[in-house]
Amino acid sequence: MRILGIDPGLQTTGFGLIDVDGHRLSYVASGTIRTTALALGDLPGRLKVLFDGISEVAARYEPDVATVEIVFVNVNPQSTLLLGQARGAAITALVASNLPVAEYTALQMKKAVVGHGRAAKTQVQEMVRRLLQLPGLPGTDAADALGMAITHAHAGSAMARLGEAATLQRRQHAMYKGGRSY
Repeated sequence: MRILGIDPGLQTTGFGLIDVDGHRLSYVASGTIRTTALALGDLPGRLKVLFDGISEVAARYEPDVATVEIVFVNVNPQSTLLLGQARGAAITALVASNLPVAEYTALQMKKAVVGHGRAAKTQVQEMVRRLLQLPGLPGTDAADALGMAITHAHAGSAMARLGEAATLQRRQHAMYKGGRSY
């Protein structure tokens, strides 16, 4: 199975692909999609660059499944909203490429890759390097994306088995009152 991990960001979005064969993980590719060439105020243009870039990665490497980091709430609400829009563009590109999308928090990714949820970026980079036997450290955004793919490789099959064993219930607190379902 080939897994595409995405670490969304409005200025820099990381991507990473791994192949999974049983318990064996193999590095395929990683990198970043940058929107810094566009003006800061050109949100639609930046979102298009992200959408097109992720669509191109999905078409080129043909993953079987994708995983995207869940956005946490920042101190600055405006930054959180902008990051959410970048994440939305990423998810839309993946769904438009007919990929199933799994979502994990940064805390879950760090626990799966490093062993504790408060790991520093350098610790994530080093563990990704070791787990995938890379010759050097990947960039921080690419390492986070590869970490998301590794997380899904470890947790995805267990979550699927849980889903088969028990009916998953929708969380009511995350929905608008009767107006939105997902």
